[in-house]
Amino acid sequence: MTPSEAFAAIALAAVACDGSLDREEAHALRQQLEKRSPYRDLSEVAMGQMFDGLLSTLRRDGWEALVSEAIPLLTPLQQETGLAMAAELVHADRVVTDTEREMLQRMAGQLQIPAERSQLVLEVIALLHRDSLAG
Repeated sequence: MTPSEAFAAIALAAVACDGSLDREEAHALRQQLEKRSPYRDLSEVAMGQMFDGLLSTLRRDGWEALVSEAIPLLTPLQQETGLAMAAELVHADRVVTDTEREMLQRMAGQLQIPAERSQLVLEVIALLHRDSLAG
């Protein structure tokens, strides 16, 4: 696994950890990656091949193994961004399940960044998605 595959693996784990990957989540995943290097320069074929490999690992070993393999390949800065992206992606379908919350906490516990920083990232993303005007 390369660092770019590892970063994409974090995103895939975020949208697939609850056992389903709906259209909204797949679209959000694609949007999150396509605005970043090196994904914006990948062809459809290359992107598809990368995800075929990641999905194979996900199906065979589960999201926990995918994340555990990916995290050590990323720098602390990339890990922090990956956590923020994962938190953003679990909100893609507007429903955050207990499984998704657990995945984010377990991922945060594996990162080479201070625990307080990881929790702050998760809190800020949750605040951005809070429907504070809902009555």
